Amino acid sequence: MSEMLDQVHPLFLYGFIFFGKILEVGIATVRIVLITKGEKLVGSLIAFVEVTLWVVLAVTILDDVLGDPLRVVVYALAFALGNYAGTIVEDKLAIGTMRVEAIVKKIHGKAIARSLREMGFGVTASDAYGRDERREIHIMHIPRKRLDETIRFLKSYDEQVMVTATDIRPVYGGYGILRK
Repeated sequence: MSEMLDQVHPLFLYGFIFFGKILEVGIATVRIVLITKGEKLVGSLIAFVEVTLWVVLAVTILDDVLGDPLRVVVYALAFALGNYAGTIVEDKLAIGTMRVEAIVKKIHGKAIARSLREMGFGVTASDAYGRDERREIHIMHIPRKRLDETIRFLKSYDEQVMVTATDIRPVYGGYGILRK
């Protein structure tokens, strides 16, 4: 292996290490999210690619590591950037389901619930009492990709809405998005 790597221009080798490690760590981040969201098959297929890339990179790094310690620096920097890139990619993919709770003014409650249902969301509403006035609590399970849209919608009705969102793993039932 050493003879083959000696034939490669150092800049190409550093580029391979750098971009390969960013790719490997980025897909590892996505794999972890997929597996925690219950996507076992896709996560396992990604793991195969991830480990294959890791082995190739590890051999490239360890071959003559004392003679070219810059490889380790490039590898470590790419590892850090790969984590950052992986979180950005995962955020764009927005895999999964969110439980959203919105506390809205009672006077807007029925209109908000009706509009949310027209948007395709199942909504459970219940009466609540705030410090100064009556409120409604709306509970929804929505695709994570639609979280920002939902928050913008809620704010358009009630600028003082309180919204909390939690990642969930749906188990059974409900309206629209839960698997059986």
